[in-house]
Amino acid sequence: MFSSNSKRARERATEYATCKDFQQIFTEDMVGLHRLAFLLTADEAKAEQCFVAGLEDSIHGNPVFRQWARTWSKRAIIQNAIKMIAPAPTHPSRPAEGLQNGNGREDNVATVAAWNPFERFVFVMAVLEGYSLRECSAFLACPVQDVIEAKSLALQRLADQPWPEPSNPKRQGIRWSFGFASSQVA
Repeated sequence: MFSSNSKRARERATEYATCKDFQQIFTEDMVGLHRLAFLLTADEAKAEQCFVAGLEDSIHGNPVFRQWARTWSKRAIIQNAIKMIAPAPTHPSRPAEGLQNGNGREDNVATVAAWNPFERFVFVMAVLEGYSLRECSAFLACPVQDVIEAKSLALQRLADQPWPEPSNPKRQGIRWSFGFASSQVA
């Protein structure tokens, strides 16, 4: 009986992501994960801190099934950005629109980076990363209605933006404009 319990324990251990698995994910997805951190923080130094803290949390945090490791890595970055920025709903007026010249992805990222932190977080989490409104509300510790309003405002702003057309007609949509493959955010 002892050997079957030991065998099962070894089998279960292989189901979980290892330090090496997370290192590989952060290496392979470095550009996308760093872009995620930058979109959330709107600051290069803070983005780097979120990226590193996300890697550390992924490696040293609770055990995660291997198939969830990529999602867990993004979640760790989002949680670190929330701790660092502490985005909160604001209702008074629309903040500055950001940098605009319609020439490409970097300008689009700069435009979103110029939004207020709460709106930026809701946009990145709900639109780019595909979290539900309730999940965003739970992450950001605010009412769902605040998330709905911020998402609506962000989408309205995007409708007003001059976005470049993708060179590949099969890759249309806002996610392309931010350099996220649809498989990364669906």
